[in-house]
Amino acid sequence: MPDETVHENRRESADAPPTPGTRRPGGRTARTRAAVRDAVLAGLTEYGYPGLTVEYVAEHSGVHKTTLYRRWKDVEGLVADALDLAGEDSWVPPDTGSLEGDLRALAREVVASFTDPAVAASGSAMIAAAFQSERAAVALRDYYAERFTRCEVLVERAVRRGELPTAPGTVPATPDAAPTDAAPPAPASPTAPDGAIDAGALVRSVSAPLFFRLFITREPVDDSLADQAVAVALAAARAGAFTTGTAVGSCPDTSPGAAP
Repeated sequence: MPDETVHENRRESADAPPTPGTRRPGGRTARTRAAVRDAVLAGLTEYGYPGLTVEYVAEHSGVHKTTLYRRWKDVEGLVADALDLAGEDSWVPPDTGSLEGDLRALAREVVASFTDPAVAASGSAMIAAAFQSERAAVALRDYYAERFTRCEVLVERAVRRGELPTAPGTVPATPDAAPTDAAPPAPASPTAPDGAIDAGALVRSVSAPLFFRLFITREPVDDSLADQAVAVALAAARAGAFTTGTAVGSCPDTSPGAAP
């Protein structure tokens, strides 16, 4: 092991051990976390979660295994922190000038992330790990929750441009929009005020069919499928499907005794 790495590990040993997965951006630990993260991704890609070991991470990161055990405790802690570190990047959602363009760019980015051989393996390995480790699953959930939060700006811009409804039963303020009857109100979302757009639900509806094919049916995905997912999500959004407090396309009550 190089002397510089040894000295780095000795300096870190003097620190109070943080909770595995706790964010500590910057400072002298940043290089260590990055090196460990890269080694974790490499190990997941090469061997999968069952084959990943602390010894492998130590060998490929240059960080002594005693430091890894002290700071991350075990493989679950290493994987969770790798996902946590990935969520600290500077990624921002697309800004193309229209909601359709933004969502298309976003959907095509998903396709590229899981079909480009240079980057697909590590992302797929992380998702696979979440099926085998509860801590990895929580970290993955938090990672995507952060992504959805960043995507709220897409909806904010679309509402300002009049591309989306902003209240129950309304439609976008476009010149050729025909007036429609308001749908009966449904219980409002507990996480958004009545009449607000649920940005997370909208973005999920775009990526959901892509992830279904990628990880459930194992079917190929491409840009045309990404565009199709966007078209469906947009139609639903413009009908108010993601506007809280709105019931869109509610099925009639056909239970015995229901009014005709």
